[in-house]
Amino acid sequence: MLVLLFRLLSYLPLPVLHALGVAAGWLVYLASPRYRKHLRNNIHQAGLGQHLSAAIGEAGKNVLELPFIWCAAPERVLRSGRIENWAVVEAARAKGKGLLFLTPHLGCFEISAQLASVHEPMTVMYRPPKQAALKPLIEGARARTNLSLAPANLSGVRSLFKVLKRGGAIGVLPDQVPQNGEGVWADFFGKPAYTMTLPGKLAEMTDAAIVLAYAERLPRGKGYVLHMSSFELPTGLSPQQQATAINAAMEKLILRCPAQYFWSYNHYKVPSGVTPPDAQSDGKEN
Repeated sequence: MLVLLFRLLSYLPLPVLHALGVAAGWLVYLASPRYRKHLRNNIHQAGLGQHLSAAIGEAGKNVLELPFIWCAAPERVLRSGRIENWAVVEAARAKGKGLLFLTPHLGCFEISAQLASVHEPMTVMYRPPKQAALKPLIEGARARTNLSLAPANLSGVRSLFKVLKRGGAIGVLPDQVPQNGEGVWADFFGKPAYTMTLPGKLAEMTDAAIVLAYAERLPRGKGYVLHMSSFELPTGLSPQQQATAINAAMEKLILRCPAQYFWSYNHYKVPSGVTPPDAQSDGKEN
């Protein structure tokens, strides 16, 4: 039933989906205390409370645009976006190294890899959705054009490593909370967040060039602009220092269009089996 609904919604124009998304965003915000708490706390933690109203609507757009991104004809989806500053990727490619695209949960992150992979074949890390019914839709959309999928497990990490070693391109969402043992506590907008160490490790082990990317959502459903910028991760850093540096880079991207960040995501949660940052500090003092 959910798949059918998504397919039907995919025929609607993007401006209509975004308008519905704003309404849905406010409805969920008002109806769900837990959702409202996460969104409000996170955006205020970042000192960006003035963008709360806009963020509520943008969060709804993020959901209602998914039928279009996942189910609409590929050529229709690709026509909705354009790439800005692709020269950054060309300059990185000219170095003859692998490319590591880092994309935060900012704007329409689901379209970022689709747009980039038209020009650069890419393998992206993939974590199956909690709702099994959505799995074929997501996998189908993410496997379009020149996209390949790598599962978020040891096998997938090995695949990403091999792609980079042979000079290929991969994409990772660095602000996704990892599982126990796969991250470190690093500041994110002034508060410790359990942050994945994978991007830093891959860059260090393969000497890959890092490209920061995010797809800004244009107003009134006019489409998307995929922004590119280069990023140099200093050598000789510890995993915690690498994670902190990458988080700082993500913060700078988010500040470019703060209302479009995924503020409702529980980025500061403590994964099962992970020692909370406060407990770690107490242990060091003792």
